[in-house]
Amino acid sequence: MQLTFLGTTSSDGNCPTLYVTDRGTLVVQGYRITDPGAVAQLQDLLPGETAVEIPSELLHFAPAGEADGRPEP
Repeated sequence: MQLTFLGTTSSDGNCPTLYVTDRGTLVVQGYRITDPGAVAQLQDLLPGETAVEIPSELLHFAPAGEADGRPEP
């Protein structure tokens, strides 16, 4: 998988960051959610999956049609 940097809301090189892949998907780098109450609210979290928290402003960098994780037709 090849990642292409789209943007970040960080001014000092820390996360969160948004990438697009050569598979037409998005990769989000953010702060892992560790609060047990919040984790319990996640639906169908599979082994190997994690959830990250990002500011909504980060989605500004998502290409049109890819903000929902699906490439444009």
